[in-house]
Amino acid sequence: MKKENSTNSINEKFLNETCGITYTLSLIGGRWKINILSYLINEHKLRYSELRSRLTGISERMLISKLKELETDGLVNRIVHPQVPPKVEYELTTLGKSFEDILNLMADWGDKNHKKDNTMAL
Repeated sequence: MKKENSTNSINEKFLNETCGITYTLSLIGGRWKINILSYLINEHKLRYSELRSRLTGISERMLISKLKELETDGLVNRIVHPQVPPKVEYELTTLGKSFEDILNLMADWGDKNHKKDNTMAL
């Protein structure tokens, strides 16, 4: 955890408040958040187990952490159905859905520009 008054924290806060790209990347940066958002854009609502099975290589701890971050940032809704066994689903909020065009543009750019022998995929 970073110290709140460290130079790094102060610089990060300043950039997030003054630079749109930095703020955007603070919300969706990293490998897993973009993938989670992409699956929810395409499939609208998914159970935790469905997300876990689609995200090859993610640990339970990492998936829970990223879903909590996306929920805290207002991009994902967590829906708990009161039943036994418990059923939890995730869907995008209106703010989360607003990333659809950005993610589609990123995917198109990647499809056009990555090396053909690269197996990178969203």
